[in-house]
Formats: sequence, structure tokens, C-alpha cells
Amino acid sequence: MTALDPRTRRLLEAPIVPTLLRLAAPNVVVMVAQASVGLIETFFVGKLGTDALAGMALVFPIVMLMQMTSAGAMGGGIASSIARALGARRRDDADALVLHAIAIAVGFGVLFMAAMLFGGRWLFTLMGGDGASLEAALIYSHVAFSGAVLVWLFNSLAAVVRGTGNMAVPANVTVVGVVLLIPLSPLLIFGWGPVPGLGIAGGAVALLLYYLGGTLALWVYLRSGRSLLRPSWAGMRFRWPLFRDILRIGLVAAVSTVATNLSIGIATALTGHFGPGAIAGYGTASRLEYLLVPLVFGLGAPLVAMVGTCIGAGQRERALRATWAGAAIAFVLSGAIGLVAALFPRPWLLLFGHDPAMLEAGAQYLRAVGPFYGFFGVGLVLYFASQGAGRLLWPVIGNLARLLVAGLGGWLALRWGGDLLHVFAVQGAALVVYGVVIASAIAGGAWFGRVGWPRTTRGLMRRIQPS
Repeated sequence: MTALDPRTRRLLEAPIVPTLLRLAAPNVVVMVAQASVGLIETFFVGKLGTDALAGMALVFPIVMLMQMTSAGAMGGGIASSIARALGARRRDDADALVLHAIAIAVGFGVLFMAAMLFGGRWLFTLMGGDGASLEAALIYSHVAFSGAVLVWLFNSLAAVVRGTGNMAVPANVTVVGVVLLIPLSPLLIFGWGPVPGLGIAGGAVALLLYYLGGTLALWVYLRSGRSLLRPSWAGMRFRWPLFRDILRIGLVAAVSTVATNLSIGIATALTGHFGPGAIAGYGTASRLEYLLVPLVFGLGAPLVAMVGTCIGAGQRERALRATWAGAAIAFVLSGAIGLVAALFPRPWLLLFGHDPAMLEAGAQYLRAVGPFYGFFGVGLVLYFASQGAGRLLWPVIGNLARLLVAGLGGWLALRWGGDLLHVFAVQGAALVVYGVVIASAIAGGAWFGRVGWPRTTRGLMRRIQPS
């Protein structure tokens, strides 16, 4: 059994809130930078007109599904597995998990590519796309998903590094990539000099170049002497228990991720009943919710490492205290952003276009849903903490409850003659259900005991003591 390295020891012994904030700071930067990749694309694609913007709105939930599945769901499984291996001082397993993570990334990348190349038209038509907006969606989708393996490799290698407690390296790689992407995206979309303009496809090409460069940079780091892990293909044999350790968390988490994005996709389809301008407005406004995902992920990723390491070392009480500290921070952060967006929706929307129908629909969405973003932040950060604990049943149930409320409630709103505002109000109610279900379950002892609210704090502490 190997000795604990200093980074792992800090996760087990340092004060919780300062440690969480110290780890989260660079990670929030990296996640905001990564989210800005999509915003940069949307800003420039918006210059091509409402049809191009509506096409992006159709593709964006599927792109985010891939992002959240690779970085949040399977990435969380990877980071959790490595953190628990390091916490239990199983260094050889931690090294081998890196190569198992790469194999999983390649497999899922190919799956996403095939699904979207052959099923994209059917899916976007089902979501309400037609005419020029549908064609724009297909152009962007075919290019972007042809490089799906790069997206999966980048996010998986970043999760490997974060699982060791190192948040700075993925942050630095992402920030440098975004700096390079800012001029590259408009160059490929509009062209300049000898470089031809590719239109909406140019944004997708720029995105793939970003992920290619980031993947190479992360692999070079992992092969360097600065990396805590030492992955090597020499004499490597794949082992099912290591695949299972990642997949048992990643696949269950993927169900939650699919439910989240399906909620957005259903809302897009419901909004489609009110025309392309409404789709563009909803798609543009809901990007703020998607911006919260990487923002909360910036807090949740170090929480995966902290909780996973504590669980591996048998420190259950410390894992739970770190979880509630993260939930409180996430509620304040995401709730404040939502309230500002609800009070002042137009400055955000005007970044992407000036079409009156788009602005009206987007403003309606932000006023109806923005005040409830705090519940979304709580549910999402508890989802990441649950990955670290290896207990994902209730985050999945919370997401399925959100999906049920958003889908069934939105359908009923339309059936009963409701307008766009009623559809959006249901989406806000769904966020409240999402956060409350997950928080109630964990507070009731879902991780380390039967579900049910404890009568005293002392009772809760007794229930979570390691056996």
C-alpha cells in the first residue's frame, strides 16, 4: 500500500470550505471558458440570420448532451474512480484507469457520431425544425459530430486530471484554447483573405480544432514528470473490474444527463409550435441555463474528488459536510445569476440577435424560469457529489421527475390553450422539483442509511459514521 501524496492528504485533512473554494476557483474559470466556446459560436452564427440561429438552437441540446455525458456523467465516473483509488492508496489501479477511460471515450465518441450522422434529420424534424433552419442544423451537426471522438477524449482526459485533485491543468488548457478560438471561429465562418468562409459549418470546424489541440495538450501532460499518474500502454491488459468501476457511475449518471437534455429538447419542441422566432428566442435564452451547467460543474468537479477521496478513506461525515457546503454555494451563485437574468433579460439576448420575435420569446423564458435557477444549481451540484459517493439513484430520480413535470406539464399547457408563457412557467416548476427531490433524499440519509428525515442532527451523524 503506497503512502498518501500531499495533494490527496489535503483533500482528507484541510478545512473543507477553503479547500473547496481553492479547488473550485480555477475549475470555475475553466468551465466558464469552455461554456464561452458555445457562446462565441452563437454570437458569430447569429450574424448569419435567424434561420442559422434557429438551426443552432436545434443542435445545441444534442451538443450539450454529448458535452454533459462525456464531461459530467462519464467524466464524473472517471474522476470518482481515480479519486477513490488514490484515497485507498491503489496507485497501480489509478494509473490503469486512465487507459480504460480512453477506451470508453473512443467507444462512446463513435456511438454519438453514428447516431447523429444517420439520425440527425429525423431528430431535428421531431424537434420542430423545417426549411432553412433544418438545413442549417444538419450542416452544423454533420461537421460537429464527425469529430465526436475528440470531444470525448478531451473531456475524459480532463476528468482524469481532476480526479487527482489537480484543477489547474485542465483550466490552463481550456483557457488557452478559448483564446485561440476567439479569432479562429469568425475566420472560418466568414473567411478572410485566402481563407474561404464556411458559414455555419465554420463554427463546427473551429470547435473540433479546439478539442484536438486540448486533447493533445492533456495527453502530453499525463506523460510528463509533473503528472501524479503514470499511464503506460506497455504490458497493459484491460480489466473488466476497472471498466465496471467507471461505468457503474458513468452510465447511471448518463441517465440523469439524458433526462436533463431531454427536458430542454422537449421544451424546444413545445416552443416550436410558436414559430422559428420563438425557437431562436428559447434556444438563445436557455443557453444561460446551459452556462450554469459548466459554472456549477466548476464547483462540482472538485467536490467529486473531495467526496470520492473521503469515501475511499472511510471519512463519510467529512464527505457529507463538503456536500452541503457545495450545495449552499451553488444555490447562491446560480440563484443570483437567474434573478439578474429575470430582471434584465434583453442585454443577454441582444448579444445574439435583434429579431423582435426572438427577443420577446427569450425575455418571456428568462422572466419565468430565471428566478428558479438556484434549485437547478443545488440539484446539479448534489448530482456531482453523489458521483463522488458512488450513490446516484436519487439524482436520477430527481432528473426523471423534472422530465415528467417539464414534458407532461408543457404538453398539458398547450392542450388546454396555454400560451408560450405557460409552457415556460412549467419549466421553472420542473427545476424546483429537481432540486428539492435530490436535496430531500440526501438530507434524509439516502447515501448511508434509509431514506427519511432524521429527528436530530445527532441521529444523522450516527447514521453516517463509517461501519
